[in-house]
Amino acid sequence: MADEIVLPIPNLTLPQDFFTLSSPSLSHLHENARTHLVKAIQEDQMAPYYRLVTSTSALTCDEKLLEEMESANSKELAKLDERLAEAEKTEGESEISDALKAKANYLTRIGDKEKSLEAQLLALEKTPGLGSRIDIVLTLVRIGFFFGDTQLITEHLAKAEKLIEEGGDWDRRNRLKVYRGLYLVSIRQFLPASTLFIDALSTFTATELLSYNDFVALTVISGALGLGRVDLKKKIIGAPEVNQVLPEIPILGDLVKNLYDCHYDKFFVALATLEQTLLLPSRLLSPHARYYVREMRILAYSQLLESYRSLTLESLSGAFGGVGVEFMDSELSRFIASSRLHASIDKVNGIVSTTRPSMKNAQYEQVVRKGDVLLGKVQRLSKVLY
Repeated sequence: MADEIVLPIPNLTLPQDFFTLSSPSLSHLHENARTHLVKAIQEDQMAPYYRLVTSTSALTCDEKLLEEMESANSKELAKLDERLAEAEKTEGESEISDALKAKANYLTRIGDKEKSLEAQLLALEKTPGLGSRIDIVLTLVRIGFFFGDTQLITEHLAKAEKLIEEGGDWDRRNRLKVYRGLYLVSIRQFLPASTLFIDALSTFTATELLSYNDFVALTVISGALGLGRVDLKKKIIGAPEVNQVLPEIPILGDLVKNLYDCHYDKFFVALATLEQTLLLPSRLLSPHARYYVREMRILAYSQLLESYRSLTLESLSGAFGGVGVEFMDSELSRFIASSRLHASIDKVNGIVSTTRPSMKNAQYEQVVRKGDVLLGKVQRLSKVLY
């Protein structure tokens, strides 16, 4: 039964606080972030992590506090080493494994990256049960998220998938979907992330990784961009799990409902609010904020233009909240020139005409792309054989 308890270590709310304190543009959030960060560090006696965050200008070091935490760490580690030595001397494989995991988890809790990695890998090597091994690998993934170590995340996500294919249970399979989805969001793969999140929506248990509200928020954000109109209605807007949380995060409801209902003026306001209140302040989403906003604007423009053969720039401007004809002309021209919108602009008459791409041309381009890929593989194979 103990194997089923997943410890929320390391505390993944702390890197968000550290990110907030490190961002001058989020100065209005600094006081709360500083209070929460220091309180959480004290509660878990996180001397190594405290030393790390105070090595930057984000937080001032309290030397007395640091000494107290380091002393507490030394005493606890001495106890854990004593317990391990006793287990190795007089007890069996299971007790040794438990002692190794206890030490590894303590080092993970206090934010000592190098020592926690070493200890977790040793525990993984000495732990026989498949379920416990999967839990250790997922802990290593969380350490990767905590310290922003992409290589550590990808390496151990792959290892977790392999172990789960060997016989992982239903709960761990579902938790892995959330871990994979979170990683995909971090690399801008919003569509595959939304698919994984939606699959785990009714069975979410990965509270050691993120809160349920944050999980639903990421599901809506990734789904709004990644899903088609029909799936957006069915899997996001109509999902009871989403609707249960949306009253607490109303801006997300405004975003997806106004996009679906074609209220583009309200959608633009919601998108701008989302950028300022959820995207830019987020450690995970901030690097992708400009990309996300741009792609959502393109999605809205495409959705409107697909409904008509032609529209005036003036009517388009009005549909998007009176943003101005010149802005609309400049915005659409940029996306048309980069082939992101299939339309043309008659500048003289102020008309935007939809130009649907030829199906034959699209099929031809697809054949050429696949042919290039196949030719490349044949050339590589010929080098190996000859």
